[in-house]
Amino acid sequence: MGVDPGTKKLLKSIAPFNVHRMDLNREKAALLVIDMQNFFVNTRSKGLGPISPTVLSNTRRVIQAFRKTKRPVIYTRHVHQKDGSDAGILGWWWSDMIVEGSWESEIHKEIAPRPDEKVIFKHRYSAFYNTDLEIVLRCREIEDVVICGVMTNLCCESTAREAYFRDFRVFFLADATGTAYPEMHAATLLNLSYGFAYITTTEDIVSQL
Repeated sequence: MGVDPGTKKLLKSIAPFNVHRMDLNREKAALLVIDMQNFFVNTRSKGLGPISPTVLSNTRRVIQAFRKTKRPVIYTRHVHQKDGSDAGILGWWWSDMIVEGSWESEIHKEIAPRPDEKVIFKHRYSAFYNTDLEIVLRCREIEDVVICGVMTNLCCESTAREAYFRDFRVFFLADATGTAYPEMHAATLLNLSYGFAYITTTEDIVSQL
């Protein structure tokens, strides 16, 4: 399918910093699908949505590739209680909370998890914060994590940084992550390439599975 021109341009701009080229160790790899919920993805949502169709289609493609090779696909859902009792400063920072059990909290139907696929419920940006994600990865002997989803500069970036802190090798998909503004997306790719992750594409990862 190739890489879209916009992603090629971004990769070229960060190339001087995106120098830690890594080849995926398929037998030690897991895919993290971050917050691909109706709140962020669907046109009916009052959140970010709709994100670029390319992000959704590339996320679906990389999910299918991981499933085909029987590698773990792990989803996250960012949710809160209706009364905001678990929101903390997020409840002050943002006007809208994703209420657990609501339609907006559900994973988009086009990429819904299978019954045997792990879903992490989280209350902060990072998928590692006060969740069992690290335990799940360690028990599966995962060393490489591939990150896709939303929002690039919040939950995806926070999760990538914390994965790096825990000595996982991080592969961050430039064309399967999305956020509200292109400048924020570009800034995250630059920052992560400088100190935390190898910025790559859906095409590259799928070709290695």
